[in-house]
Amino acid sequence: MGIIEATKLGAWFDAYARQMALYARQWLSWPSAADAVQDVFLRLARQNAEPRNVKAWLFRSVRNAAISQVRSHWRRRRREQEATADRKGWFETRPDDLIDARAAQEALAGLPVEQREVVVLRIWADMPWRDIGEVTASPTTSVRRQYIAALAAMRERMESPCKKKMN
Repeated sequence: MGIIEATKLGAWFDAYARQMALYARQWLSWPSAADAVQDVFLRLARQNAEPRNVKAWLFRSVRNAAISQVRSHWRRRRREQEATADRKGWFETRPDDLIDARAAQEALAGLPVEQREVVVLRIWADMPWRDIGEVTASPTTSVRRQYIAALAAMRERMESPCKKKMN
């Protein structure tokens, strides 16, 4: 093991692993996303010093691992895409919800990858704009613009069936 203390690794794992897996889920199946998260933490444990911004480093590393895995396994990717038709949603429907979980999931899935990535990092990973920019290698202003555009597109998609019913 490197210089990084086990207690710090454990705390970071507890704090970020679920969010990282959800983030990696954009490209990978749940088991593959969990494997990518585990691999990232193993790489971190072998480092001689902790990164300057641990959270951004973890998310950037899991992003790179996920994208690399997709690029190197095209056949597997096709099979996973066929299997994802039955996957659980990102949202869970509850009777007291103000929005339809299925419609929200479809609106999120319909976004361009860059916008969906920013929404997931901002909402599920609770990342500040600066860290999202570091993870995606984008300027902070671009990240905010993508987020605003993504929310507007999701709102439009989710409201359009309601508007049709009213007319």
